[in-house]
Amino acid sequence: MVQSSLPSPLRKFPIPRGAIRALAAAGLAVLLAVGASGCVYRMTVQQGNFLDPKQVSQLQVGMTRSQVRFLLGTPMLPDAFDRDRWDYLYYEKIGRLKKPDQRRLTVFFDADKVQRFENVGTPLADASGPAGTAPAALPDAPPREPAIPPAVTPPSPSTEAASPAT
Repeated sequence: MVQSSLPSPLRKFPIPRGAIRALAAAGLAVLLAVGASGCVYRMTVQQGNFLDPKQVSQLQVGMTRSQVRFLLGTPMLPDAFDRDRWDYLYYEKIGRLKKPDQRRLTVFFDADKVQRFENVGTPLADASGPAGTAPAALPDAPPREPAIPPAVTPPSPSTEAASPAT
């Protein structure tokens, strides 16, 4: 065998075996840290009935089932054990670190009419206007008339006969 007398450039500066292992361990630790840090895309998870605040604010006691279904849509959970309860659930999770948005609107019926409803987390429409600011009230404006005039009851015939005509 013929050996060259020239030294190899790789043998010029030898690296100790312990340093190679430490470098490999540090590289593996960096890869694990990057993988676990959330560099993975997390898609938005949206489930249930999204209820518009305007729709929720229109819900009233005394509405029929068909009116509620027209206004809010089909409930997410029609209760199999209690026909008089409809649950509208909504869940939205954005990313990994944000707190999920959970909302629940439960409508209770009695004789096919809304008896009451429970709203947990569903925002209501703001009556102040589209910009979120309250309309300015005029200082000298007269008070508004009620939309429905009060019912006027006619006098009973017994009181008319008792009062003298002048």
